[in-house]
Amino acid sequence: MSTLSVPPVPTNPRDDAIQLYRAFKGLGCDTAAVVNILAHRDATQRSFIQHEYRAMYSEELVKRLASELSGKLERAVLLWMLDPAERDATVIRQSFLADVTDLGGATEVICSRTPSQIQLIKQIYHSKFGVLLEEDIEGATAGDHMKLLLAYVRTFRYEGLEVDREMALKDAKTLFKAGEKKLGTDEKTFIRIFSERSRAQLAAISSAYHDIYGGSLKKAVKSETSGQFEHGLLTILKCSENPAKYFAKVLHKAMKGLGTNDTTLIRVIVTRTEIDMQYIKAEYLRKYKKALNDAVHSETSSHYRTFLLSLLGPNH
Repeated sequence: MSTLSVPPVPTNPRDDAIQLYRAFKGLGCDTAAVVNILAHRDATQRSFIQHEYRAMYSEELVKRLASELSGKLERAVLLWMLDPAERDATVIRQSFLADVTDLGGATEVICSRTPSQIQLIKQIYHSKFGVLLEEDIEGATAGDHMKLLLAYVRTFRYEGLEVDREMALKDAKTLFKAGEKKLGTDEKTFIRIFSERSRAQLAAISSAYHDIYGGSLKKAVKSETSGQFEHGLLTILKCSENPAKYFAKVLHKAMKGLGTNDTTLIRVIVTRTEIDMQYIKAEYLRKYKKALNDAVHSETSSHYRTFLLSLLGPNH
């Protein structure tokens, strides 16, 4: 469920393009006008606006936005202007190339997306950056973390809701033998099962694991693995059970304590607004007894705050 609020009467993309051009003209940029337009247009409308802007002014809207805006607002708006698969590809690439590589961000995006989304990301990644996603994974990661990500982007998983109960029981026992039952951990088994099973099947495995052994598969992963490998496995597992709860926790962690991890805040809000942000907001309120909008309001300021809060929609 999307939280985006668009005007009740569809706007004309040509008019929007003209309004944006006017906002850029003269001394300084009318940032409030830019935010007010772009934060209230859906993916299709944003695409039409870019098309109209290019036709009328012979320049790319995103290039103009990049020169008119700055800082966190610029990062958020530029990401928002991309279509979902290109946005994910860009987030992954930026995470790998950042001065301090943000492997957590890249891992989150890869391990929380569906197989069909991943296929599209791979195609766009190659056409946009001239390199295969797998090559960048190999260059930026190592060990079991790398093996997990490679297996996850290469394996096509079933996306339906049907589950095989017998197989779930068998996999649960296999994971127990590969982890909690033995000294050390058989990482290969975790990688194989987590990369080959569908979301619904993995949720069934997790449930079977709890039924047989009394403990949770999540806790087993935490005690048997570490670092980015652990982060990848937990992302896959949590997103198989409740993606909204997973992202609510990611957002809470980004705003907890001193300072704010704006890279994470931007990534999650911009990428989930048109997918499941309504559910994320509900999970956030349930778990942390505070509205996500209020948390974001207290951690941000100025036009950047207005932009993110516009994407989050009103408090219910």
